[in-house]
Amino acid sequence: MTSATRSLTVLPAAHRDTLMELARDVVFPQDTRIFEEGASADRFWVIRSGAVALDLNVPGRRRVTVEYLGIGDLLGWSWLFPPHEWHFGAEAFSPVRAHEFDGTAVRALCENDPVLGFMLTRYIAEILARRLEVARTKLLDQYARHGAPGL
Repeated sequence: MTSATRSLTVLPAAHRDTLMELARDVVFPQDTRIFEEGASADRFWVIRSGAVALDLNVPGRRRVTVEYLGIGDLLGWSWLFPPHEWHFGAEAFSPVRAHEFDGTAVRALCENDPVLGFMLTRYIAEILARRLEVARTKLLDQYARHGAPGL
């Protein structure tokens, strides 16, 4: 079982196999910007090796890294929810190999198979909730440590 199929174990094997048929292998060299916050989100990845830093632009400050993702982690959820724009930025912290999925193709697959769609959406929503809480905690820590303008 590959890291991608391990990370998608919330799906029954048949659904996981169907989804993996849409995967293509990609490589990101270290320090490559994979996507930018606010840009169009049309794909996602499951990391096979390496590490990715998720970051947020904080007005008046530098980018803040909110989390590091590694082997088996899902990178990108914004492709699933309109307006399909990235809510974070991502950069390869080390050389990264990943399975890449086309968001439009996966959304169509979910439309045609509501069980798969529900299970995948629930899985991604759980990731979304956890990542937003991590980002919130990181930003609160940054403001507490460095002070917020006007506070």
